[in-house]
Amino acid sequence: MNSTHTSNTDALATPTTTTQNPTPAFEITASRQFTPWLAEQHLSLVFTTYQAGKIFFIGVNPQTGQFSVFQRTFERCMGLCASGNSLYMSSLYQLWRFENSLEPGQIYNGYDALYVPQMSYITGDLDIHDVAISGDEEKKSSNGLVFVNTLFSCLATVSATHSFVPLWQPPFISKLAAEDRCHLNGLAMVEGQPKYVTSVSQSDVADGWRDKRRDGGCVVDIESNEIVVRGLSMPHSPRWHQGKLWLMNSGTGEFGTVDLQSGTFEPVAFCPGYGRGVAMWRDYAVVGLSKPRHNKTFQGLPLDENLATKQAEPRCGLAIIDLRSGDMVHSLRIEGIVEELYDVAILPQVRRPMAIGLKSDEIRRMVSIGTKE
Repeated sequence: MNSTHTSNTDALATPTTTTQNPTPAFEITASRQFTPWLAEQHLSLVFTTYQAGKIFFIGVNPQTGQFSVFQRTFERCMGLCASGNSLYMSSLYQLWRFENSLEPGQIYNGYDALYVPQMSYITGDLDIHDVAISGDEEKKSSNGLVFVNTLFSCLATVSATHSFVPLWQPPFISKLAAEDRCHLNGLAMVEGQPKYVTSVSQSDVADGWRDKRRDGGCVVDIESNEIVVRGLSMPHSPRWHQGKLWLMNSGTGEFGTVDLQSGTFEPVAFCPGYGRGVAMWRDYAVVGLSKPRHNKTFQGLPLDENLATKQAEPRCGLAIIDLRSGDMVHSLRIEGIVEELYDVAILPQVRRPMAIGLKSDEIRRMVSIGTKE
């Protein structure tokens, strides 16, 4: 039996149905072993949907044994990065840092992690996609923040005085311009440093990537400036794990690895949806799935043909893939107004997380005292 849960807090509190529209406004359904898997792995999940402007925290309620859903509202939230007690998230024109204010063993209203927004950088609307921390994670220095600045087709970091500081741009991008030329989107870190990026195309003109969606995607090695694989279809979310480079070939619906020697993509699993957002954990990958939009950006992709061949409908939610077999062993399905996800992150050793938002008075009462260093 699957289990169904509805979200609490903010605007998606209660799913509603009408005679004219029998579809719930919002509903999350977990596969039978999804919740036990979270408990066994001692982790929780967090994911974003820019389409609905929500960040969701998925854990286990120790009192009921069912999965817990908590959500907050942040406009166009996208990239996520969990590091220690910190959680970083990009939104429409800001890059946020949340801090878990609870000590180990401490509980707040039944939750064992309480993420409080402690600071944000005003970046302007850069269409920030993936976010990562480089270098010494314990220092939590602003200099360690690295993000994919999709609008300007570069990697960048935050600044105390400017919108961003560029760090690197692909060799095929001739200048920094607010034109989203190639749709740079994904970032893979290796040993704490930026190493690989995904791009939908190698275009060097404004919005040029839109004409290369089907097979113009590539992976670029940041250190050597070499293109290590070509011919991908709207690739996203590269991740380095177990000595391999993994990514979503989103335009085909395939999750797999890149053979860096031959420059080929090797599918491991097919995902019934437009895949974006990947978090790696031991022998598993947590993949975010979206329903393709009915517009030119998502039309005409091999994903449509692959879904038709498998007689499958695209879905929105999370897929847990066993890296050893390529099987989708657990899943979370979302129905209703939320149809697109962007990123997903893992919160190790967290059973049931929540966050403080900015739309209620609760933020005014969240006061903590630090120790003098």
